[in-house]
Amino acid sequence: MLAIFSSKFEMNSRIRSLLTYGGEAVVIGVILFGVYAYQSRNLLPTELQPAPALSVPLLDGSSYDISHHAAPTTLVYFFAPWCNICAASSGNIDYLRKLRDDDELQIVLVALDWQTQAEVQEYVEHHEISGPVLLGDRKVASDWNVYAFPTYYILDSRQRIIRRDLGYSTFAGLWWRTL
Repeated sequence: MLAIFSSKFEMNSRIRSLLTYGGEAVVIGVILFGVYAYQSRNLLPTELQPAPALSVPLLDGSSYDISHHAAPTTLVYFFAPWCNICAASSGNIDYLRKLRDDDELQIVLVALDWQTQAEVQEYVEHHEISGPVLLGDRKVASDWNVYAFPTYYILDSRQRIIRRDLGYSTFAGLWWRTL
């Protein structure tokens, strides 16, 4: 009789533990969603509105106009050379670039809040970034509502905003958002 009672007690204890952990996971998820909603409240909306213009110089000295580079999906990634989170996620961006064809996904990196081109060049070389790096300014930051780094927008083939986010994103998160 004691063995049956002990077995039921262990089962109830396990169920209580699972319910406790599950409840804690739900609370953490709600908190994270709330933080995300609060952080992204000032980003441009994803109501299929056209993205702002983006016509600025490239780090290599040539010029770039996003309207001349349509792709089925475009990732516009805003970073600052001094940003540690940008540095941590730069490898994810470059890995995504290597795995996705340029005809399928265009990735554009826009440097903001930089002091000199040499600072941006050093960041690009240090993090082995490939592809176009645009030299944005305060007007670009204002037009795109960039107030924290990194910030990124996903555009569709008609260059309408379909997703947006800020902060660190894993490779899997970037892959999923750009599908």
